Amino acid sequence: MSLPSGAPAVTQIPEAVHRRRWAILVVLMFSLLIVVLDNSILNVAVKTIASPSPTGIGATQSELEWAINSYTLVFAGLLFTAGLLGDRLGRKKVLLFGITLFGIGSALAAMSGSPGQLITWRALMGFGAAFVMPATLAVLMNVFERDEQPKAIGIWAGSVGLGIAIGPITGGLLLEHFWWGSIFLVNVPVVIIALIAMAVLVPDSRDPKPGRLDPVGVVLSIIGLVLLVYGIIRGGELADFTDVSVLLPVIGGLAVLVGFVLHEKRSASPAIDVSYFRKPAFSAAVAAIALVFFALMGVTFFSAFYMQSVRGWSALQSGLLILPLAVAQIVFAPRARLVVARFGARAVCAVGMLAVALGLAAFALFDADTPVWLMCVVFFVQGTGMAHVMPPVTVAVMQALPREKAGSGSAVNNTFRQVGGALGIAVLGSVLSTVYRGDIEDHLGGLPAAARDAAGESIEATLAVAEKMGPAGTPLVTAAHDAFMSAMHVTAIGSACVALVGAIVVALWLPGREPAGQQPPVRDEARTAPAGAER
Repeated sequence: MSLPSGAPAVTQIPEAVHRRRWAILVVLMFSLLIVVLDNSILNVAVKTIASPSPTGIGATQSELEWAINSYTLVFAGLLFTAGLLGDRLGRKKVLLFGITLFGIGSALAAMSGSPGQLITWRALMGFGAAFVMPATLAVLMNVFERDEQPKAIGIWAGSVGLGIAIGPITGGLLLEHFWWGSIFLVNVPVVIIALIAMAVLVPDSRDPKPGRLDPVGVVLSIIGLVLLVYGIIRGGELADFTDVSVLLPVIGGLAVLVGFVLHEKRSASPAIDVSYFRKPAFSAAVAAIALVFFALMGVTFFSAFYMQSVRGWSALQSGLLILPLAVAQIVFAPRARLVVARFGARAVCAVGMLAVALGLAAFALFDADTPVWLMCVVFFVQGTGMAHVMPPVTVAVMQALPREKAGSGSAVNNTFRQVGGALGIAVLGSVLSTVYRGDIEDHLGGLPAAARDAAGESIEATLAVAEKMGPAGTPLVTAAHDAFMSAMHVTAIGSACVALVGAIVVALWLPGREPAGQQPPVRDEARTAPAGAER
């Protein structure tokens, strides 16, 4: 939606806000860092949390998945509403609310005495994060002019790499010196600093003509996603995707999601305007976001067990190994716009997705003796690929919408990212669990029925049983390692195939390089009407 030829380009950003835009970006990155930091810390702590008390809380693999997915599903389900509330009430207000709630949830999660409590408080953290993520990107779009937005979004995306780097190392240090709950308690001082900086620096902005909320759409999306992912996780637990307790929630979830789409088409004020998806570039961008996080989050989940359970490294050592992935994102994400300007978003994102696929496929070649330097190279390739995918597709999504709808656009962007990640953990985690159980069951024949069922669920459960057996459990440890490596190889190939699908999607539908001298549209109609920025 560009201006008619000759229409004036009226700036919407107050001069006082424009002058401090880079300081505002730092605050937004800090807020985003809180959310990313929490998830990356949790990834290195899954082995510790799975350990019996007092080291951990004895969480099973499915409970660990729900500790991640309860956060992600609440987050994704509420992003629509959070984005609309930000557009309606003011993005700064909902950002402050979300950060505060996230801090409270973090403190409560640190004190969890059972997996059930941890899942509950993680859901509360997801509730708060749902108001943080879309607001940060929406504020960014309202303090930067269009020509600077790709650079700002690249830096914003690079902060994800910073979180990936800081999270595992921080988590490893905390787990070596404190109890497992410290990985959540560390969020509290970060939240306090973010609140102060946000109150001082960030301006408020809103949509001058907001639509009504869509509670029916929100409820349908939450119910549909929860049912679908529960069914997938249940299938992994049972190693049987034909069981009634698996099929019913999966089919029910799909039916509810279909109803959600039909409702959104008919709604006068939909949570998501499905007409946006008629634009090939928009649809390809959000599909790429979902697919890359589907593949990456699934691998991130099982790589923690590979590094800690099979290789025997500590949480801190595992966190340090993620550094190459984070460094690549920090270095390349802010510069991705330069490569896009030269080669076009289609070529850059397609090559980036291929690099991600290559890095994921490399896990299928890993064994118990893979050199550390080779793993670092693989992580660096993955990070480089991500850095050349996320900024361009985020720009494509955000610049397809009017500035006053920045909250809704950010909600779409982050919903597909989080849903893709949640489904990646659920689907690929279930594949890992199913293959592992199939391989390990032949080695559990001499165990009592209860111990056999428990030991077959995950490598951590098997190793716990083997430890209780003393020296007689040594062959079971070897069998557990072999079964896990086999399951990891299968899951890695599946992840790489998903990333390849993403490469095909962006190669077919993202726009190519713009002809030399052609300038992008000055701005949509939001340029000619107040965007609601408060001075």
